[in-house]
Amino acid sequence: MRKIAAALVAAVVIPLTGCSALQSAGTTSPSPSDTGRTGASPTGPAASALPLEATFQQVINDVLPSIVQINTRVGLGSGIVYDTAGHIVTNAHVVGQATTMTVTLATGGEPRSARLVRSFEAGDLAVIKVDDPNGLKPARFGDSSKLRVGQMVLAMGNPLGLSGSVTNGIVSALGRTVTEPQTAGSPGATIANAIQTSAAINPGNSGGALVDLAGQVIGIPTLAATDPELGGGAAPGIGFAIPSNTATDIAAQIVRDGKVTNTHRAALGIRGSTVVGADGQPIGAGVAGVEPDGGAAKAGVRSGDVIVAVNGKDTPTMAALAEMLTTLKPGDQAKVEVLRRDGSRETVTVTLGQLPGE
Repeated sequence: MRKIAAALVAAVVIPLTGCSALQSAGTTSPSPSDTGRTGASPTGPAASALPLEATFQQVINDVLPSIVQINTRVGLGSGIVYDTAGHIVTNAHVVGQATTMTVTLATGGEPRSARLVRSFEAGDLAVIKVDDPNGLKPARFGDSSKLRVGQMVLAMGNPLGLSGSVTNGIVSALGRTVTEPQTAGSPGATIANAIQTSAAINPGNSGGALVDLAGQVIGIPTLAATDPELGGGAAPGIGFAIPSNTATDIAAQIVRDGKVTNTHRAALGIRGSTVVGADGQPIGAGVAGVEPDGGAAKAGVRSGDVIVAVNGKDTPTMAALAEMLTTLKPGDQAKVEVLRRDGSRETVTVTLGQLPGE
């Protein structure tokens, strides 16, 4: 399981890959107490559902057939049926290095073979395609730009391999930025404008659906917070999802073109890693290489430089630099402060390019 740093009250967050280390608490169906009403609950199968329960049940019945479990040789995760041709959108870290996998509907049935169409690792999204699309039900995707804090949502997926599990919560916050560390299984994706939710999310939920009460997918659960004071244990009620507008834009490009042609994300045009000072603390993003025609190269940034700030904001790590760039757009001009090899500092103006989709 991979941990990722987030600028959120001394918490870190982890991608929700198939992993048995976390508890499965919270993966139950809504209870009568979830309605906020007092009094006796229904006493038998013939009893009428309370209004909110009835809504939950309707949404689950509508959406769950569009949720799948994805199994690779090294783990499992979730996915959402994108179209009738058999395309399924999920997280890149669910797919990992696999090019083939099996897919099982949350509602049951025999596993189906599938193949990778393309991963967009920088945004932690991927599209796979099943060989047999017969009977697949595409999900309805909503407009995540219309979300409001406090909206009730359901998270659907396969946490800990428990197929077709559902949890409920609210949209806790909008516009979060969270970043995964670079590991063997992750290039260090930075998720911009992430949706924070209180719906219980566990490993295996990755790539599943965050759904509003209209039955529309408004996000893809991707990350969960952990609490360092609890030894890295799960921090209840803090999870993050990629907005549906981002997911559908990237998925549409992959389905149409076989790759991501427009990331809509700014880039300096460098390769680098975090540089640590003599005191063991990070001091900036070390430039290991520059793209010959990129904005950084044209502005005079060179290999060996250390980027310490952008537009006056410190960038002590590559993650901090990536998060800063998510607030900017291709074509913007950015003031980049660099520490040269000789110890001098210089601020240069970089015209930002576009993050490549490959």
